[in-house]
Parts: sequence; C-alpha cells; structure tokens
Amino acid sequence: MAKRLIPSLNRVLIEKIVPPSKTNSGILLPESTTKLNSGKVVAVGPGGRDRDGKLIPVSVKEGDNVLLPEYGGTEVKLGDKEYHLYRDEDILGTLHD
Repeated sequence: MAKRLIPSLNRVLIEKIVPPSKTNSGILLPESTTKLNSGKVVAVGPGGRDRDGKLIPVSVKEGDNVLLPEYGGTEVKLGDKEYHLYRDEDILGTLHD
C-alpha cells in the first residue's frame, strides 16, 4: 500500500540525495570527502498565510534539488523510504546544473 504525504502549510517533503560511495570505475571513495547536504523535493504544502489571511506560496516546487541545512527537519518514514520535512524558510537554496 503506497502512502502519499501532503505537507501542511509551508512545509516541504524532501528525499535526501545520498552521494555515491564509489566511482563508475569501482574506486571506493573515503567517507571524509566533502558531501553536499542536498535533497529532492517530493511534495510541497499550499503555503502559509500572512496577517491579512493572504496565501504566501512555497518558494520551491516538486522535483527541485535543494540545499539543506546541516541540522534540522523532521524525519518521516513512509514504507521503506526515509524522508525529511522542512519549513520553506529553512531551505537554503535551489541547486541548478
């Protein structure tokens, strides 16, 4: 049974990107290599409200690759996958090729 989580308010559901542990040619990479704390946006909430009740949309969309803070977020396990929930303002930026 597949579950779909729709975040509430200005929260964003993110699947963290795990860097490869070895290269294409089979060379194992040490754990001490600098890894970028990034993830892929899986789902977004509708957004928050300002004092006047107007909807403020979330700044990222599904499919975006984002840069995440080192700490924070709430871990959520759906099925056998782990996701993290972050508030929109906690996301540091989007990553582009």
